[in-house]
Amino acid sequence: MRFLILRKADASTEAGEVPDAALLAAMGKYNEELMKAGILVAGEGLHPSAQGARVKFSGGQPRVLDGPFAETKELIAGFTMIDVRSKEEAIEWLKRWPSIDGRGEVELELRRVYELSDFDTGPTPEQKDANARMRDHLQQAGKPLTPQG
Repeated sequence: MRFLILRKADASTEAGEVPDAALLAAMGKYNEELMKAGILVAGEGLHPSAQGARVKFSGGQPRVLDGPFAETKELIAGFTMIDVRSKEEAIEWLKRWPSIDGRGEVELELRRVYELSDFDTGPTPEQKDANARMRDHLQQAGKPLTPQG
C-alpha cells in the first residue's frame, strides 16, 4: 500500500525559510532509513505558496489564482511517499519523523494512495498496461532523493 505523508506548511515554510544544516541532516537520515527499509517511493520539499498558483474550474472553465494563499493550515510544505504493508506501519514511520522539524511543532497528514484494484469495476487490461507503462516511465525518469528534497 502506498501512502503519502503530507508535511503541512507553517509560517516559516511560507516565509521561504530554508531548513538549517541540522534539519537537513535529520531529514537526510530519516530518508536514508526509509530507503534502507525499501519503502521510500518519493519525497520532496515545496517552495512557498507565494511562488505557486491554483487553477479553479467553474462551469468547465479554468481560472488561475496566483499565490500566496492565506490559509497556511491548508497548505503543504512537502511530501514523502512510502510503500508499506499497512496504515499502522505507515503511522509508525510518521512517528519517527525528525522531531526538530518545525522547531518541534510540525503537523503531518497521512493519506493512502488509490490503486487501480481499489475501484469496483477493476482495471481493464488496457488500464493495467497504461498504469504499468506510467510506472516504468516514472521509475526510469526518477532521480535519487537528496536531503534538500
